[in-house]
Amino acid sequence: MDLREYRSAENTVETGNAPGMKVKLLSEVGGVKTYLILFSQGDEIVSGLTGFAKDCNIKSAHYSGIGSGYSAELGWFDFDRSQYLVNPVGITEVTSLIGNIAWYKGSPVTHTHATVALEDGSVKGGHLLSMIAGPTIEIFLTAEPTSLFKRLDPNIKAVFIDTNLTEAS
Repeated sequence: MDLREYRSAENTVETGNAPGMKVKLLSEVGGVKTYLILFSQGDEIVSGLTGFAKDCNIKSAHYSGIGSGYSAELGWFDFDRSQYLVNPVGITEVTSLIGNIAWYKGSPVTHTHATVALEDGSVKGGHLLSMIAGPTIEIFLTAEPTSLFKRLDPNIKAVFIDTNLTEAS
């Protein structure tokens, strides 16, 4: 019997768990907006990014970031189960955080991958399920004017960007 924790790829994200998050619009050119998003100690990153996208009606974006985390859950997608195997990690240096935003069923979906360094210099990575910010996480996000939407792949039970979808679909 497998006692490891697994999580659905269709998890709903609870927003409002990043009260110290600060956002600054850096530039706006031709409908493209670039933001700096700063997470403070104790902020939950996935919740903050999802809430930001919802509040600002961002329908398509990509981002990257660095910083430090007090804890994180990184996922490895198990194709046989169609779920993420949860790999928890403690205090880390976030060496790379990269992702995108598109919408599914009327809500933003953040798709983030992260690599984190442990105290001994070893690195772990995967799909970011959750992360609590250490002193800071700094993310540069570019919001595009063209909306992107996701669809559910019934075989894998995960959602993917479909460039043929429109909001009316």
